[in-house]
Amino acid sequence: MATMTIGELAKRSGVNVPTIRYYEEVGLLRLPARKPSGHRLYEAADENGLTFIRRCRAFGFSIGEVKSLVDLTSSPVRPCFEARDLAQERLTSLRATLIELRALEKSLKQFIQTCDTKCAGGPGETCVVLNDLGRPTKP
Repeated sequence: MATMTIGELAKRSGVNVPTIRYYEEVGLLRLPARKPSGHRLYEAADENGLTFIRRCRAFGFSIGEVKSLVDLTSSPVRPCFEARDLAQERLTSLRATLIELRALEKSLKQFIQTCDTKCAGGPGETCVVLNDLGRPTKP
């Protein structure tokens, strides 16, 4: 069985060394075997697990959600509907975030257009963008 160091694992998986240590600390990755010198020894299965975790995080799953998904991968009795349900919740959340981002985009575009037509490079104290950013927003 081939082993690799934490540096090799980081390079191969695209996850930095402190993050690997953190994932071990919070229980997302198993604690690796160690050499007598204390250096960690990882296997291909660790690389696969770390890739899984990295991809889950890239989709925006929280550490707790990733833990549930990791646990699900090794459970012979839990239904895969749990993974689908977590993915559906993440999709719903992502869609809400997109709506918020589109509203922010629209506001920033309006700030810029207003600045171009009203203050066009005048002094900062009369800047439409700065004044609009300082106004309270409606809840």
